Amino acid sequence: MSNTTTRLLNLLSLLQTQRDWPGSLLASRLSVSDRTVRRDIDRLREMGYSIQATMGPDGGYRLQAGSELPPLLFDDDQTVAVAVALQTVSVSGVGIEDGAIRALATIRQVMPSRLRHRLDSLDVISVAAAPGEAERMNVSAEILISLARTIRATEVLRFDYAPRGESAADDALRPPRRVEPHHIVTARGRWYLVAWDLEREDWRLFSADRISPRTPTGPRFTPRAVPGGVVNEFVSARLKGSDVNEWPCRGAVILHLPAREVLPFAGDGTVRALGDDRCILEAGSWSWGSLAAAYGRFEVPMEVVGPAELIEAFATVSRRFADTARSAPTARL
Repeated sequence: MSNTTTRLLNLLSLLQTQRDWPGSLLASRLSVSDRTVRRDIDRLREMGYSIQATMGPDGGYRLQAGSELPPLLFDDDQTVAVAVALQTVSVSGVGIEDGAIRALATIRQVMPSRLRHRLDSLDVISVAAAPGEAERMNVSAEILISLARTIRATEVLRFDYAPRGESAADDALRPPRRVEPHHIVTARGRWYLVAWDLEREDWRLFSADRISPRTPTGPRFTPRAVPGGVVNEFVSARLKGSDVNEWPCRGAVILHLPAREVLPFAGDGTVRALGDDRCILEAGSWSWGSLAAAYGRFEVPMEVVGPAELIEAFATVSRRFADTARSAPTARL
């Protein structure tokens, strides 16, 4: 027979994963009798958990929310999820950063040492994204933990790096990349490894979903400082295609729209009202063409304030769109 304490913890963990559990299914999952499940439910109730018996042919149990918070249980994946969620809350914009830090410290204190070491190894830096920039990328928790452990150990990381659209396993026949891992960052809904590439002798951002770590890792190294000394600033700059955290191409136009209608879509641009129905939007992008195209999404009359490169970009984009329209087949209704 399994240890009673371990069985109670497993039972509580199961009850936390879904709303209703038939008693027979709980007994099967725990490899005990229905009678043992009933006794264990009574023990949990005595400990302060509100567990309601459900009626019906199966008969079962439901863990309800109570007025007090009993001890919480986290499996390995939940531990990673909590660490990531609390560490990335700094870019949520809802003003709960201090509460998140305290919550993370509180949870850490009650973690078993094995889970606490996993949590401590995962140091995530968040880079804020402008509205509309967020993407979604699924990354294995094990990959993040593996990268975090190597960073914490200051060991050279060897890994396969798949071309975009392929899995990292498809790259196994190529020589592994060798880097000095520095930080894990999340930006625009994606996960990146910031590292010094030993072959290219330069800093790189690697998409975490394309990484497949190899073992063993390489020798220890002395960490370098990222350019500028601030990781999130460095990452923001690289995502903008620049060495500094500024767009390489910046310009301004007068939009024939009220400032209040432009602000929600200005991203990291600056909006200044010019009366009730016009405003100036100063913004940046990685190229003049992309900046001109970004202004075009407002679909209203506009006047270019400058610089000359932006005026030329509007002319180039206009010709390209006109050529595309002329070459398109006649639409048929």
